[in-house]
Amino acid sequence: MVHLVGSLRKELADSLSSCAVLVVGAGGIGCELLKNLVLTGFKNIEVIDLDTIDVSNLNRQFLFQKKHVGKSKAQVAKESALQFCPSANITAYHDSIMNPDYNVEFFRKFVLVMNALDNRAARNHVNRMCLAADIPLIESGTAGYLGQVSVIKKGMTECYECQPKPTQKTFPGCTIRNTPSEPIHCIVWAKYLFNQLFGEEDADQEVSPDTADPEAAWNPEETAARATASDKDGDIKRVSTKEWARSTGYDPVKLFNKLFKDDIMYLLTMDKLWKKRKAPTPLDWHQLENGVRPQEETPATGLKDQQVLGVWGCCQLFQHSVETLRTQLQDRGDGAELVWDKDDPPAMDFVTAAANLRMHIFSMNMKSRFDVKSMAGNIIPAIATTNAVIAGLIVLEGLKILSGEIESCRSIFLNKCPNLRKKLLVPCILDPPSANCYVCASRPEVTVKLNVNKTAVLALQDRILKERFGMVAPDVQIEDGKGTILISSEEGETEANNNKFLSDFGIRNGSRLQADDFLQDYTLLINVLHTEELERDVEFEVVGEAPDKAPPPQTNQEEVNSITNGNKDSAQPSTSSKAPSDDDDIMIVDSDDEEEASSSSAAPATTGTKRKHPDAETGETSTKRPRTDQSNAAQDDDDDDIIALD
Repeated sequence: MVHLVGSLRKELADSLSSCAVLVVGAGGIGCELLKNLVLTGFKNIEVIDLDTIDVSNLNRQFLFQKKHVGKSKAQVAKESALQFCPSANITAYHDSIMNPDYNVEFFRKFVLVMNALDNRAARNHVNRMCLAADIPLIESGTAGYLGQVSVIKKGMTECYECQPKPTQKTFPGCTIRNTPSEPIHCIVWAKYLFNQLFGEEDADQEVSPDTADPEAAWNPEETAARATASDKDGDIKRVSTKEWARSTGYDPVKLFNKLFKDDIMYLLTMDKLWKKRKAPTPLDWHQLENGVRPQEETPATGLKDQQVLGVWGCCQLFQHSVETLRTQLQDRGDGAELVWDKDDPPAMDFVTAAANLRMHIFSMNMKSRFDVKSMAGNIIPAIATTNAVIAGLIVLEGLKILSGEIESCRSIFLNKCPNLRKKLLVPCILDPPSANCYVCASRPEVTVKLNVNKTAVLALQDRILKERFGMVAPDVQIEDGKGTILISSEEGETEANNNKFLSDFGIRNGSRLQADDFLQDYTLLINVLHTEELERDVEFEVVGEAPDKAPPPQTNQEEVNSITNGNKDSAQPSTSSKAPSDDDDIMIVDSDDEEEASSSSAAPATTGTKRKHPDAETGETSTKRPRTDQSNAAQDDDDDDIIALD
């Protein structure tokens, strides 16, 4: 007779109560997952997340309440989950999973790791750490109504990086208001601002830090007290951005100083945001007018739309566009609203100016009007039900692993609409590791096509090794018989090399480089293929893949029509830094390729042919010395709220 504990076999129930598991991310998926784990019987759980709770999280992250705003997501999620099961042992870390403290030995403590991320850099990192530690990883993601769960096991299945990812078109929205790290974050912020000032007002698209919000206090005790002090949030009545703008008569200078000076100075008071990030620099209209303007008066060349304006040029464009849009509102009468359209010159001028000013404040390179127009897009809303379904599937796959039935695990895809067999959930057999994977192959190796006379060492480090190949702090040596060190992760050791070209070190066609990341226990051999025939604006190509700057794929029009421009993600700091954040790698499976899944059967089935959904993306042990320190080049992002661009 089978002995049961609840709905589980006694042996499995005992395993749940004794094994240690790690949850990476405590946002939309993470909250649902943590609740599911304790209710299923898991007793030893560790959860890590760098983010803090924002008011906008409360409609779907159900472990949080208004009194928790401003507090650590990981810590509050722990406290809330313990109310379901007080006997559970939950450890919370308010930190980045990419912190070097969480090394391979840290990962080896766990029987299972579960990702609830939406940041490609963090996902790549966790994937590599689990491969190095030989620990099963359950990867997951959501984008609107779409979702995906997949199991990764070293030597048995594809790893997260076995299949090349398309050019990313999505990013986590929690960075938009407080800690943008990419130009696109500033562009979406500027579109939100347009709607707040001139269009249909949406509370979910607030753009500025709200001094009435409890998280402004930052201190957890003071935060909780302010949150409960008054229905007016801290005894300060909220005034919408549009109401305030109307009260100033849409004065461009007053708007400028509020958005780009006062709000930024307020962000600087939340000093914990800037301990691991570069702090923003406020702009003052009058200082710019009197001081910076004369230095910027240089003649521009090229097409007007492709010129990148200076700071004062953006100020003038901002002023002119605000005055034009104000006139349009007045001409339409009281209660009129404008609709943002990329083909409307004043609207496009406004977004270009506002986005570029914010880029400058957060130390990013500014963009031309042409670039801003091409990057602007729409938003996929976060849906609580999708998160709940995916979190449930994560636990089911975890139970298979702990039962010793990893061969019965599946990749499961949640579709927006039922397929021809009337199924929303489509399981597929896990694919084996790719022999050509540059991460999980026995000897990871790639060939990179570049111009050695024009590629600087810093570009190799930042653009190729960090951004393209997901390393955190690479060390690079040239296989020239001398072991010449080209890049060192130790601060200051090779900085003098940064602006030199690869050819200056004797690197030429056919040269080989060995890149090591000691935190990830990862070594990559790079074959250099010199060429002078790269397309314009393409810095390098990975042989066998599309060019790095390849045009984005065509967008499915039906999906575009279903996307609404109304989601607003967390106003709290992003856990993503230099590395670009990504979507959730969602795939749709054709109905005739699906298989019937069974959680208890390991019977073989035909592998389905998978195709990317058009609107949602979603080795060797080194002998070199280990790193003693590492900066946070990129941090993980917990929230699974995705903004998609067409």
